[in-house]
Amino acid sequence: MPIKSLYKNNKKVPARINKELLEIYDLDGNFLKIQERKKFFNEAKKEYFEKGEVSKQIKRVLLLLMTSNGKIVIQKRNKHKYDNPGLFDKTLGGHVIAEDTDNLTLIKESAEELGFPASIVSSQEFPNVIKKTDLRIVGIFKKIETIDRFPSVRITSKGEFIQPYINTTYIGYYDGPIQFIDGETSGIEVFMLDELKQELKKYPEKFTEDLKILIKKYRKYLKPIK
Repeated sequence: MPIKSLYKNNKKVPARINKELLEIYDLDGNFLKIQERKKFFNEAKKEYFEKGEVSKQIKRVLLLLMTSNGKIVIQKRNKHKYDNPGLFDKTLGGHVIAEDTDNLTLIKESAEELGFPASIVSSQEFPNVIKKTDLRIVGIFKKIETIDRFPSVRITSKGEFIQPYINTTYIGYYDGPIQFIDGETSGIEVFMLDELKQELKKYPEKFTEDLKILIKKYRKYLKPIK
């Protein structure tokens, strides 16, 4: 069912959807309402610290980006970030704002945060497209899966907070320059899969729980282009 048809049950639907408004779902994936991002997270954190869990989830996209020779690009979060400051994380993550699709969100995030254009293709097209595209100019991504209740651990000054997400994960390739534009990242590192697994094992405190889960769950996709 289109989200717009669900909005009619939400009495305070704004005339214009802006980047601060999120679609809120219960843990079974049922749409509940539209809510301003800051208000949602304030309520979610309050609920977690009072009850030990959060009863609502929101949509998010995540990207694991590689170079064509299989090096995985990870970002280091700015030390001034509210949650997970200074930790190494997946290449890109972004909340899906109200009425946007997962694919649109990732395309916008890639341009706005990483500084390069990208295209999302089907799994069937992906092997052929990545071989025939100049990856120095455009990134090529594909969707892996969407799962409910992805447990994203956020380390804050007030303690650990776990937010469940409807999480859509993508992988992709790109060989051109990356420029983190939004100032939320203090740098990048690139690793071959075996190197990253060793680092995760040796220095687990340096990495987000998100990244640990993603590398373990999707490692079979993290390989060079043949």
